[in-house]
Amino acid sequence: QVQLVESGGGLVQAGESLRLSCAASGSIRSINAMAWYRQAPGNQRELVAVIVSGGSTNYADSVKGRFTISRDIAKNTVYLQMNSLKPEDTAVYYCNAYVGGPYAYGTDYWGKGTLVTVSS
Repeated sequence: QVQLVESGGGLVQAGESLRLSCAASGSIRSINAMAWYRQAPGNQRELVAVIVSGGSTNYADSVKGRFTISRDIAKNTVYLQMNSLKPEDTAVYYCNAYVGGPYAYGTDYWGKGTLVTVSS
């Protein structure tokens, strides 16, 4: 079992920055990848950024060059640095942890989300 707790959301103006944090606990040694998703009102949840156990990262095209996902292994924490925020970034941001298993079967764990609101 993995527990995830997000923090760092808030209300900012366009062009400003925020850093989200996701603290993991439980069976953290089993985590193969962690990611940030977001869901705006009325929209589907979308993948924002992912970091795998080896450290490689990937980003949605809409946030490339503005967002950075990183991790602090000692603190069991993953971060999402969000710069040059736009109103369209407004969403609830969710932390995700993927625990893989044999034959490509795994389990996803989710935090409860943190709200980011970007005003124009």
